[in-house]
Amino acid sequence: MSDDHTHVQEFFAARAADWDTRFPDDGPAYAAAVAELGLRKGDRVLDAGCGTGRALPPLRAAVGPSGVVIGADLTPAMLEAAVRAGRDRDGRLLLADVAGLPLRTGSLDAVFGAGLVSHLPDPVENLRELARVVRPGGTLALFHPIGRAALAARQGRRITPDDLRAQDRLGPLLAGSCWDMTSYVDEDARFLALAVRRS
Repeated sequence: MSDDHTHVQEFFAARAADWDTRFPDDGPAYAAAVAELGLRKGDRVLDAGCGTGRALPPLRAAVGPSGVVIGADLTPAMLEAAVRAGRDRDGRLLLADVAGLPLRTGSLDAVFGAGLVSHLPDPVENLRELARVVRPGGTLALFHPIGRAALAARQGRRITPDDLRAQDRLGPLLAGSCWDMTSYVDEDARFLALAVRRS
C-alpha cells in the first residue's frame, strides 16, 4: 500500500467513530446532490469513498429496489461505522481503492463522490478508473456539503490556487480523465460538480 493510501486510512480511521455526530446536518445536502445526478429506477450507482455511507439512503431511494447501490471505501473503520448506522441495508459495502475497482468496465450508470477529489493520490488516473466502470453517457457527481471557502475557513486555512476543486483546475482534470464537466456550483452551502462520461 502506498504512503498516500496509508495516510488516508489513518486519517479516516481515527475519525470514523464520531464522523456522523461531527456533521449531523449534512443529510439534506446529500439528498439534494443525489437528486441532481438524475438517477432513474433500476440504475446502478457507486458511492466512491463512501465513508460512513451517508449518501447510500438517498442513492437507494433514487434507484429503487431494482437498482444497484455500491459503497466503496479504502478505510475499514468507515465501512464498520456505515454498518453500525444500518446503511448497509441501502447498498452493498465494498472495501476497495478507487485506483483499482473490482467492477466490470461500463457496469455502472453513475458515480457519486463526496469529499473525494482532495484525497485522490493520482487524480487523473483515479478519475479515469471511475470513468472505466461507468457506461458512456453515465454521470459523475463530485460533492461536498459545504463550499471550498467555507471548508477552508473551517480548517483554518485559505483556498490556494492549486486547489483541485477550483473550476479552472477541475474542468481540465475531468476532461483528461474521460469526463466532460456539465455544471459547477461552489457556494458556502455546497460544492457540486457534475460530469458526463465521454463515449
